[in-house]
Amino acid sequence: MAYPGISIFFPAFNEEKNIQTTVSAALSVASSIFDDFEIIIVDDGSSDRTPEIIDSLASTNPRIKAIHHPLNMGYGAAVRTGFANVSKELVFYTDGDGQFDISEIKLLLPLINEAELVIGYRIKRSDPFHRWLFAKLWGTFIAVLFNIWVRDTDCAFKLIRRNVIQSINLKSNGAFISAELLIKAKKKGFKIKQVGVHHYPRKEGKQTGANIKVILKAFYELFKLWGELK
Repeated sequence: MAYPGISIFFPAFNEEKNIQTTVSAALSVASSIFDDFEIIIVDDGSSDRTPEIIDSLASTNPRIKAIHHPLNMGYGAAVRTGFANVSKELVFYTDGDGQFDISEIKLLLPLINEAELVIGYRIKRSDPFHRWLFAKLWGTFIAVLFNIWVRDTDCAFKLIRRNVIQSINLKSNGAFISAELLIKAKKKGFKIKQVGVHHYPRKEGKQTGANIKVILKAFYELFKLWGELK
């Protein structure tokens, strides 16, 4: 089956040990499925060699584009920068840490004609218990407040039609970005489909999503949006 062009992008922060392998896998998978594609890496103010590595990748392949935040602005800011720079009809994003198998995009693609967003959910989450617990509580709050019943709001494995991104105004610079995307897309009437994908342990680097300040800010933004939409 022939698919439209696709923009694949990765938010990355201090992923010097993961990003090259992740991008290489994306390049291989995209080349086997799509005639028209681009790969974008958004470096969110990394302090390691991530900026140097992604510039090198971009210099060797015209399909790869490196974008840099001069300072660390947050996960949501990196996602929004990715969205702002895509040019293809389909948009796919996942994290630059290599915890997903990008070849499983093949599981999402058949559903993109049935819904404007096809989102992955982690079949078995390879994270510490406290992150699993937070995710359950977070998902419950979103379901109750916004009537969005999805299995894994924050799973960073999402395939979206570009017109969805163009029609909503995302504001979050932090961890709230995934929830904000789904909430605003649903409010616009876009359909959402879900597909189970595998999640693997992080091999290198440190996770930042469990930072208490990140979590509190996400809850603040959640209740703020709920108040705005009431």
